[in-house]
Amino acid sequence: MKRIPLGNSGISISSIIMGAWQAGKAYWVDITDEGILQAIDAACEVGVSAFDTAEAYGEGYSERILGKALAKRRDKVQLLSKVFSNHLRYDQVLKACDRSLKNLNSDYLDLYQIHWPSGSWGSERVPIAETMQALNELKEVGKIKAIGVSNFSLAQLQEACEFGQIDSIQPPYSIFWRHIEREIMPFCLENGISILAYSPMAQGFLTGRFQANHKFAEGDNRNKNKLFDHKVFPKVQTAVAALREIAASNNITLPQLALAWVTSHERSAAIAGVRNAAQIRDNAQAGEVVLSKEDLEKIDVVTMPVFEQFLDDPVPWIWNP
Repeated sequence: MKRIPLGNSGISISSIIMGAWQAGKAYWVDITDEGILQAIDAACEVGVSAFDTAEAYGEGYSERILGKALAKRRDKVQLLSKVFSNHLRYDQVLKACDRSLKNLNSDYLDLYQIHWPSGSWGSERVPIAETMQALNELKEVGKIKAIGVSNFSLAQLQEACEFGQIDSIQPPYSIFWRHIEREIMPFCLENGISILAYSPMAQGFLTGRFQANHKFAEGDNRNKNKLFDHKVFPKVQTAVAALREIAASNNITLPQLALAWVTSHERSAAIAGVRNAAQIRDNAQAGEVVLSKEDLEKIDVVTMPVFEQFLDDPVPWIWNP
């Protein structure tokens, strides 16, 4: 599998990252511990070395599942976790990190990220200098190896960089959701910051499974995805049909095409959420796919009616962070 550098940290990670939001079960349905544990084992077997989680995923449950499954393989994997926006005071960051380390059964994190900017989700506004002071100290004592941010605007990312080395940003990024290409991606490339794209399959919309009459189960967060809007979804379906043909011409699946498109960008990895071993095995194959310039141009053309509607919109859900 292709690997990418994690910013300027000296760490390298697999270009396909297993996302563990589903492992926390909150905001998802039909997730089982057995399925997640089997997926983690399969991920290690097929070359996925990086696992992304957060204290907020099931109030630490996702971290505990990963800690249980990866304890004997800690030296072969990279653990990526996040501190939530309500824990960004100096002392809160230190305590949150210790909780995550305990949950993950590890004495260090390869990457520790600010999950959402200060003030998000009704949280207290904390100066980024205070949060970065804690993160820098955690790095100095070896509890974390690198610092990242998630869901930050360009201005917020630039401000964080004033107070320490930022090695990654984790934004929503997919064929359909390309807000970061305007400003954030050029800044990252210029400064050696890696892009860890979440929702690279647009929360399943780029799997082609959802039809016009699809109904998500109660409690499934995808009900809030803006791609499911009745004015947008017909364009999504048209684009998916064209993308399916491009995937077939490359002898790959539609999800593999979506992931390979993300990893075709410099310093970019795709975080793929899964609920079972079959999904991670399928996703991992995308780490070997190289799309041609012609394919990338075709993808731009057929998906423009979708992504051009959201270029000024950083959040793909009808939520209020």
